[in-house]
Amino acid sequence: MGEKRMPIVLYEDNHIIAINKTNHDLVQGDNSGDEPLSDMVKAYIKEKYNKPGDVYLGVVHRLDRPVSGVVLFARTSKALTRLNKMFIEKEVKKTYWAIVKELPEHDEETLIHHMLKDSNKNKSYAFLKPRKGTKEAELKYKLISSTSNYHLLEVELKTGRHHQIRCQLAKIGCPIKGDLKYGFPRSNQDGGIGLHARSIEFIHPVKNEPVIIVAEAPSNEVLWKEFQNIH
Repeated sequence: MGEKRMPIVLYEDNHIIAINKTNHDLVQGDNSGDEPLSDMVKAYIKEKYNKPGDVYLGVVHRLDRPVSGVVLFARTSKALTRLNKMFIEKEVKKTYWAIVKELPEHDEETLIHHMLKDSNKNKSYAFLKPRKGTKEAELKYKLISSTSNYHLLEVELKTGRHHQIRCQLAKIGCPIKGDLKYGFPRSNQDGGIGLHARSIEFIHPVKNEPVIIVAEAPSNEVLWKEFQNIH
């Protein structure tokens, strides 16, 4: 057994906990058998607060495995119920950073597509017009920085579709760096992709006050460091 890895805690109180997920972590368990982030967080809470028995932890939302950044968990069922409602009613602002090689046609744009999920291939497809089984997907992006070879887009997610940012940016000819599934020609050395959940903003489900949580981009990827220095 390797050494137990501790999650990077960004925010924590009695009701919620936010983690800066690495681009290797699963948020919830799957058939890979790898330890999910949810179990790591439970172990962290159990140890820190010396809790007997099982630790309650509610998964509020997920990030794809190769994506890094803010993941929010609920520490009480009351917080989970309220956060779930806020996500459904689009009262949570989620901002992402995406690294792309191709410069988009516009520096700032709202993208609306009709997306279809193929569960067998674990992939989604974006269309300009509705088709049978599609769901509308909307995001807004703006160009915030460039190096000689790559560009950093800030993306605000308006809907929460499967692989939405990856699929929609690929649809406009700007696949995310390292994302082989959506057409980028090469993988990243660390196995992740150039997509980072930068921040999340919401009203605290119990304290009723504004919360803004920001996650530093991965330190093991040179390009992220370059962009953070520019930005």
